[in-house]
Amino acid sequence: MTTPRRASIEDAHELAALHAAAFAQPWSASDLAAFLSRPVCHAITTSNGFVLFDIADGESEILTLAVAAAARRTGIARALMQAAMGLAVAEGAQTMSLEVAADNAAALALYRDLGFGEIGRRRRYYQRADGEMDALVLACRLPPPP
Repeated sequence: MTTPRRASIEDAHELAALHAAAFAQPWSASDLAAFLSRPVCHAITTSNGFVLFDIADGESEILTLAVAAAARRTGIARALMQAAMGLAVAEGAQTMSLEVAADNAAALALYRDLGFGEIGRRRRYYQRADGEMDALVLACRLPPPP
């Protein structure tokens, strides 16, 4: 695994390729560039995944976490999340939130292990070829900066 690094708008095509490898309804390079053009939006990437998140007014929100299928269960998602949480703390965030499909057991286990707990549910949030799936809204308190 490569060391996670900050991504920039110039990485939008690379991030779009990673997103397409991870999701049935991927975001385009122009979608990702639009996110990254916002001052509150940040991305951390490795060669096999990335996390995109906002930090504003003491809060951070994960917008997407993508890991290529062949690289799953190798610690990349954990490393990306820990890097995102560290940057959020450094930027003054006290909380972090995200949404995850209710049937994504691997992601739920990771997020719970990182201290996230369920604070809500969005019924039929994800549209899939085989039907709809609820999104669980998870959040955690971040530690104070060192």
